[in-house]
Amino acid sequence: MKLGHVLYESGIALQHIYFPADCIVSLLYVMENGASAEIAVVGNEGMVGVSLFMGGETTPSRAVVQSAGHAYRLKGELLKAEFGRSGATQHLLLRYTQALLTQMAQTAVCNRHHTVEQQLCRWLLLSLDRLSDNNLTMTQELIANMLGVRREGVTEAAGRLQASGLISYSRGKITVLDRPRLERKVCECYAVVKKESDRLLPDTMAS
Repeated sequence: MKLGHVLYESGIALQHIYFPADCIVSLLYVMENGASAEIAVVGNEGMVGVSLFMGGETTPSRAVVQSAGHAYRLKGELLKAEFGRSGATQHLLLRYTQALLTQMAQTAVCNRHHTVEQQLCRWLLLSLDRLSDNNLTMTQELIANMLGVRREGVTEAAGRLQASGLISYSRGKITVLDRPRLERKVCECYAVVKKESDRLLPDTMAS
């Protein structure tokens, strides 16, 4: 799962389900003019391709690898067959879907009402929750595409966080130096999403 690899495009019938192991996948909505914005991130707590077992088969979003790593891939027909048994797998997938919908809704609110700096803090913390260390590889241009803002806005926000000693940023590599302070600086959107995910998926979300 290489950085920037597209798992599926908008409107394409899905054939596989992906379960990230140590990578992160971003779900993006892309406008006709090419502008994009991230609606959710998926890591080792979840899966990519919920429209397959929900009956939609396609989705208007694009799935792009945000942080390189590995994932498990499963044929969609196999998961749909297991989902149809109405057992533990179905209940788990439905709980995950509810957590994903919460993240999407909160992201929409955050993008509308909070500053670029707050959005960047939320994005960093959501990413860290899905990684094994405090390091991310991501250019400012890609972050701007994820957040749906101008690159200059990301540059300014990242610069303020670095000047405050919260992160270190150089040549596309971001290291979070002070997570507790980053959590105090972020808007309430991060806590809302994490609390709901922890409630619905207590055995899968990292603390």
